[in-house]
Amino acid sequence: MRTHTGEKPYKCDQCDYSAAQKSDLNIHVAKHTGEKPYMCGECGYRTAQKSDLSKHMRTHTGERPYKCDQCDYSAALKHNLDQHLVKYTGRKPYMCGECGYRTTRKSHLSVHMRTHTGEKPYKCDQCVYSTTWKSALEQHLARHSGEKPYMCGECGYRTARKSHLSRHMRTHTGEKPYKCDHCDYSAAWKSALEQHLAKHTGEKPYMCGGCGYRTARKFDLSKHMRTHTGEKPYRCDQCDYSAAWKYALDKHLAKHTGEKPYMCEESQKSTLALHLMSHTGEKPYMCGECGYSTAKQSDLSRHMRTHTGEKPYQCSYSAARKSTLDDHKARHTGEKPYMCGECGYRTAYRSDISKHMKGHTSEKPYKCDQCSYSSASKAALTQHMKIHTKAPTPQL
Repeated sequence: MRTHTGEKPYKCDQCDYSAAQKSDLNIHVAKHTGEKPYMCGECGYRTAQKSDLSKHMRTHTGERPYKCDQCDYSAALKHNLDQHLVKYTGRKPYMCGECGYRTTRKSHLSVHMRTHTGEKPYKCDQCVYSTTWKSALEQHLARHSGEKPYMCGECGYRTARKSHLSRHMRTHTGEKPYKCDHCDYSAAWKSALEQHLAKHTGEKPYMCGGCGYRTARKFDLSKHMRTHTGEKPYRCDQCDYSAAWKYALDKHLAKHTGEKPYMCEESQKSTLALHLMSHTGEKPYMCGECGYSTAKQSDLSRHMRTHTGEKPYQCSYSAARKSTLDDHKARHTGEKPYMCGECGYRTAYRSDISKHMKGHTSEKPYKCDQCSYSSASKAALTQHMKIHTKAPTPQL
């Protein structure tokens, strides 16, 4: 009857939480105590809830009790089956009144609405970090504790997030549960299917309420929002640098370690040869038409086109990455989809908007190691360093 009366007799003695069932209160209290009495005997994973342990065990047993009555698909978790069934019903009853985004699940709509409201209900109790998503907080907390409770029984891979383990397991099983209903494409990850579907539909359901930017992927919208919020969740553990994107942090960390993991033995030899020519002044490559000489064969090849009139670069452009192709197309269309929410500046390139935003935030991540100078751009720091390396003018 409590579902009708709203009565919640079980009250937490540490905060104002109350529940209709004692089991719900027990789960809540575990958040205060940190107690996780239920443990997996296979990998050591611990949880506060017995039901979570039961679900976790399926990653080891391979059990998939939730079966589709339309095809041979089965799932370990009910919400995965619900998501799969949408392919047959096509029903997405929950719609955002701000941008028209639709979803099959009420919880997804609630989370989506935070992209418009800016609400960040999940707060870290060890620092000032807060976030829109629970999963992001869990990932952040792992940086403080270093804990990675989810382990793969096949290869020993560990992670702080259950969803990451589930995705990882597909690398062993070869499972590709996300199937395209327009062609025979299937994917191991939902984000990959969403990106693929955009090729068929052109649909970009995720929209930024700040500047109108649209994308086919929820993940891309999350990253984009940081250009407006200034959120920088990726922090360096060796200095006070922080970044909005992981790749930027990875690049920054190389400054501390000096690591240069991508090495070509052949290019090392050719680079040394070119470097030595800068000392000797040798220029072995000469133009037979006008006598121009240079240290680099590629420079001579480019020079020869001034005589032949050859223009080898026609626009039947292709690229290894879609983002590179999108950037190239902008040169033809003049489209500038990336906009600054502070001043209205627009650009065709995502990297340019990142650089531009530093002008508003006053962030100057590029620091001189010989004086107190710092800069918002790497190019400015490179120019500055010439002051230190330039030989002093002899006094007469």
